[in-house]
Amino acid sequence: MRADRLLSILLLLQIHQRMTARELAQRLEVSKRTIHRDMEALGMAGVPITAARGMNGGWMLMEGYETKLTGLNEAEIQALFLTRPMRLLADLSLDKASDTAMIKLSAALPTIFRHDADYARQRIHLDVTGWNPQQETVPALHTLQEAIWQERKLVFTYGQNDECRVERLVDPLGLVAKGSVWYLVAAVDGDVRSYRVSRIQEVKITDQPCVRPVDFDLAAFWEESSAKFKTSLPKYVATLRARASVIPRLPYGGRFARVEHVGELEEDGWAKVVMRFQFEEEACEYALSFGTQVEVLESVELREKIVQMAQDVIESYADRPD
Repeated sequence: MRADRLLSILLLLQIHQRMTARELAQRLEVSKRTIHRDMEALGMAGVPITAARGMNGGWMLMEGYETKLTGLNEAEIQALFLTRPMRLLADLSLDKASDTAMIKLSAALPTIFRHDADYARQRIHLDVTGWNPQQETVPALHTLQEAIWQERKLVFTYGQNDECRVERLVDPLGLVAKGSVWYLVAAVDGDVRSYRVSRIQEVKITDQPCVRPVDFDLAAFWEESSAKFKTSLPKYVATLRARASVIPRLPYGGRFARVEHVGELEEDGWAKVVMRFQFEEEACEYALSFGTQVEVLESVELREKIVQMAQDVIESYADRPD
């Protein structure tokens, strides 16, 4: 275990050139004291490692030193060769490059380790799309990608229709794929926002350099942004009573319907179910779609609205000639 950690320290310093003991400890999930002991061990083993003090200090390898100890263990090889999201790579025109890279990586592995790569590939498949993926056209994606690589500002129009479309001058910071939907993360007047790529039109790369916020982390921003988005969504909770035969179908009865809790099955073959919706109207439509297989218990107002909607449906059909 320690040998793996020492090798990881060498590779991290080789990549980042200089890292503090705190950064190494966080990355390797050990204490700073452990890192200092590891540095002593590396020095005693003849590795030319030095430490610089001060604000910009840290541990570093002497200039020109490079380790060739890049061996991978079994788990690391399997992780590398798990299925890649080919649909997303194709969107970025990187699917062929990914295949070529995997071929080169496989060829570089010792024969004894190639079995681990094939073993993982044939036993675990990752599908990042949902059962009903949204097939969106993203003609602006390659231009956005180019602007991000070149670190140039972008100007584009954004919106679903002509009435609400606006023009934006942004600093592109990164692209994020949520399922099969692409988003551009960009800074506007110091505020970092997300833009759905399928709604971006008339995009142009400017000659102005992109201004990237200090210490911006794309993955951390997206995680925090997603959490805020979830908490800001409208929420309507209803308590239902459902027959045992339809309980497995409840999660699929509505796009925004979520099963929060299913109680124990009662003697009459019914169970109490707590559901979450975005709006009361969605709860009405959802409950009506199951007919007599689902009964609303709470709220009373929701129950009354469903009764009224059912009566309106009966009257609508009764008023029509045969």
